[in-house]
Amino acid sequence: MAEVEVEKPSYDHGGAAKGIVTVNPKPNKGLTSKLVDWFESVIVKFMYDSSQPHHYLSGNFAPVRDETPPTKDLPVIGSLPECLNGEFVRVGPNPKFAPVAGYHWFDGDGMIHGLRIKDGKATYVSRYIRTSRIKQEEYFGGAKFMKIGDLKGLFGLLMVNMQILRAKLKVLDLSFGNGTANTALVYHHGKLLALSEADKPYALKVLEDGDLQTLGMLDYDKRLAHSFTAHPKVDPFTGEMFTFGYAHTPPYITYRVISKDGFMHDPVPITVPDPIMMHDFAITENYAIFMDLPLIFRPKEMVKEKKLIFSFDATRKARFGVLPRYAKDELLIKWFELPNCFIFHNANAWEEEDEVVLITCRLENPDLDMVSGAVKEKLENFSNELYEMRFNLKTGLASQRKLSESAVDFPRVNESYTGRKQRYVYGTRLDSIAKVTGIVKFDLHAEPESGKTRLEVGGNVQGLYDLGPGRFGSEAIFVPKVPGITSEEDDGYLILFVHDENTGKSAVHVIDAKTMSSDPVAVVDLPHRVPYGFHAFFVTEEQLQEQAKL
Repeated sequence: MAEVEVEKPSYDHGGAAKGIVTVNPKPNKGLTSKLVDWFESVIVKFMYDSSQPHHYLSGNFAPVRDETPPTKDLPVIGSLPECLNGEFVRVGPNPKFAPVAGYHWFDGDGMIHGLRIKDGKATYVSRYIRTSRIKQEEYFGGAKFMKIGDLKGLFGLLMVNMQILRAKLKVLDLSFGNGTANTALVYHHGKLLALSEADKPYALKVLEDGDLQTLGMLDYDKRLAHSFTAHPKVDPFTGEMFTFGYAHTPPYITYRVISKDGFMHDPVPITVPDPIMMHDFAITENYAIFMDLPLIFRPKEMVKEKKLIFSFDATRKARFGVLPRYAKDELLIKWFELPNCFIFHNANAWEEEDEVVLITCRLENPDLDMVSGAVKEKLENFSNELYEMRFNLKTGLASQRKLSESAVDFPRVNESYTGRKQRYVYGTRLDSIAKVTGIVKFDLHAEPESGKTRLEVGGNVQGLYDLGPGRFGSEAIFVPKVPGITSEEDDGYLILFVHDENTGKSAVHVIDAKTMSSDPVAVVDLPHRVPYGFHAFFVTEEQLQEQAKL
């Protein structure tokens, strides 16, 4: 039995590091491992079509080969505002090893790209999140864990069983989960957390020079025994974090509240009829909003119909559950129905008299298999549109109205207003799947302009920052000039990673959120390309100093 080396965190039972578990898996490299590898290679040879393209391993979706230690004094065009002192971080999939067979964009190992900004100067760094999964694959020198991209047809069933076999024979150690930590980032109780919804959070430390260190896995003193969403919500007024996990066995949804001091309260199971994928949820001042949307875990259909293991049922209504956010059980949840849809990301939610309002990016008939093999040049099944949904707690009725043309996703707001009524939403304009062509600013106080067939300035579209031909970006984070709600809501900056496919170079753009001027406030040239990825976060200088105590 071999022990994988791990960076040992300082473990202070009385401080912010409480609940951080040292990730120290013990895989086995012996004869048993080789026999399982051989068996798997036979299955792949005879059952997997190796001619299938891996689009999400090519171009700027392809992983970068190496980590980048802090690279200082990067060229800055323009000037970096003082409120950007801190570290801008974005996570995404960056597989360290080539897949054995299939590959889905969600499969890659989590890598964080960071831009440390201080006093107008910028430093770039990139680091893998040191998950149990990546440590074990480094030990073996190759891919060993099952991939979402494999989960189609009978081949998918066999690959599931290969994972089960490796675990039973102790070739792989699943005691620390098998997640990638590649999806999103959040800061709570003095810790930056890297998240993927099939696992527990990983705690990270941002060093003064911008470097990033994985401390371990967070289990909240063993109170967390289920998966943890990639999209928890932190209430800026109370300091609490609200979260959930979904599972393939009942209870399919489990809701949790975490105090400002990092204590995880007892689980609240939420009853839904099927094992669904629930990627996001929302909070208001008094409620939590759950989404029972029919993207369902269906292993039998995977085998029979050669579909991906999650398939969408277009015949079922979309259901939204509104629960008092401090409820000890689900007895007070109220369910509302709206036309069939799916939602990956919500912008925000709040209360207005008897109604709960949800601002979200809604789409119809999603097909997750579209981010598995070849990419479509233009969006077909991912025509996300901004919507307002209203749930009347007195009448039990729900309504919705469309606020934009397609395609827009990754909506962000000034997070000082999380759970409270706000005016502006900043979304990404998508041209083809995961290709961000610009940043759109929506004014929720204005009406959508009728007759529009695409996203352009006018009506409730107050601004559009177009990246230009051959340039593609990522989620933009709003950083206020002054934290809190005392200044104008849009008085701040948007910061995002941008890649130029014409030159092969990447940069960070800073734009004025109030004016949405086409002239960026600052552009920081990066030492090498940054692959397209998922969600971003801005760690303020104050937070950076707070988490330095870890």
